[in-house]
Amino acid sequence: MTKAKLSVEERELLEAYESGEFISDLSDERREHLAETAEDSFKKEKRINIRISKRDLEALQRRALEEGLPYQTLVSSVLHKYVSGGLKDVTADKAGRSR
Repeated sequence: MTKAKLSVEERELLEAYESGEFISDLSDERREHLAETAEDSFKKEKRINIRISKRDLEALQRRALEEGLPYQTLVSSVLHKYVSGGLKDVTADKAGRSR
């Protein structure tokens, strides 16, 4: 699995955490809320069926293999990131810049 590229701030946080110097400033209520939100995002309550091209499916399976996870999990994660605003459409950005 490849290592993610971390910003300076992320590296500092990781180093503090790994050295045992990191101290969270989250309240117990906020920590509980975040834990519940994370748990809810992993609940799979509905099933969908979609048709995609063979080439796209094979590309998804390759990417999932590179990440070390099942391709259905990768698809679910991408969809979740998109609907929650965490996934940026770079092709839309390019189209917007060329105007």
